[in-house]
Amino acid sequence: MRTAVAELPDEDFARPSGCTGWLVRDLVCHLIIDAQDVLITLVTPAVTEPTRDAVTYWDIVEAPTGDDPLDALIVRLAAAYEEPWLLKFHFDDVGSAAGRAAELADPLARVGTRDEVLTAGDYLSAYVLEWTLHHLDLIAHLPDAAEPPAEGLARSRELLEEIAGAEFPPAFSDKDALLIGTGRRAPSEAEEAELGELAAKLPLILG
Repeated sequence: MRTAVAELPDEDFARPSGCTGWLVRDLVCHLIIDAQDVLITLVTPAVTEPTRDAVTYWDIVEAPTGDDPLDALIVRLAAAYEEPWLLKFHFDDVGSAAGRAAELADPLARVGTRDEVLTAGDYLSAYVLEWTLHHLDLIAHLPDAAEPPAEGLARSRELLEEIAGAEFPPAFSDKDALLIGTGRRAPSEAEEAELGELAAKLPLILG
């Protein structure tokens, strides 16, 4: 993700992202806050039993409209950076720190976030899904940008299938399963037929 952002031409920051109401620059600003959340959570120890895991971490919520006050705050923060290189620098700085903290974390250690307790391993696994989806959002209208790593796509599909309680058709690529499963792309008639009963559960909007 850091590499994908670093390689974006300046003009791409003003293009739409795959997140409703956000430009690419707004999404990158959100990723900076995500990385800060990882750093905060990994140094917030908990002593009680885990209340969630990588799957139950997620709640199914209403589709975003772009009108949420926090979403609007992200837009204002992103605009305050003014120059794309500042966003790139800050994301690389905080993102690399979050990556180092993740590598150093004991996966069995318990951490607290959002008034819940998870193991660090489960928390970071949940973020694999978060950041894989946002990588797809980042490149939604940038056909020449690098795609998420194959292993991240595969693991994210597994997590989404566990959340859905059903498997996506084998003919679906991992990318298509994620895009269709989370409402980022509508299925074609043929794809909807392949989904069968699962189609009624979609989209899964994660929050």
